[in-house]
Amino acid sequence: MKKNILLSILLLMGTLLSYAQPHESIQTSTNNTPEQKEVIELSKQKWNWMAEKNVDSLNVLFDDKSMFIHMGGSWGKTQELTTIKDGGIWYKKAEVYAVIVNIFGNTAILLNDIDLVAVVGGHEVANPFMVTEVYIKEKGKWKMGSLTFSHLMRPVKMTKQ
Repeated sequence: MKKNILLSILLLMGTLLSYAQPHESIQTSTNNTPEQKEVIELSKQKWNWMAEKNVDSLNVLFDDKSMFIHMGGSWGKTQELTTIKDGGIWYKKAEVYAVIVNIFGNTAILLNDIDLVAVVGGHEVANPFMVTEVYIKEKGKWKMGSLTFSHLMRPVKMTKQ
């Protein structure tokens, strides 16, 4: 029984990891629509606000029902803003290698292939992630509904700065 459970977990992890790898189709398109470009620019600005710990701007961007999924847990808007403000996680630098955005009605799903340098619990770490961002357009404005970090198996590409 234990053997079957372990095998099932390993198969599931292998399947998930295969999808978390950067695929050749994940690349920045030069043929983005104006709306796609708007979301990409908003995402870039979000990384800057996170690095600067600009919780006022992030508070406007994050929907009240937004969810944040990290390697160490998941939580809502209030906890994410508190974590950023208090320095629980300092998103020091996000090096974005590729981005793709697909828009479905009033919903945009953006994938970023990044290396993230962050200070977590007082320790600087660098990790490769595929970050999924979900934005919802309400009253002409994009609001973030979800931000998910999926750890990649590739090595960190960026050099230490």
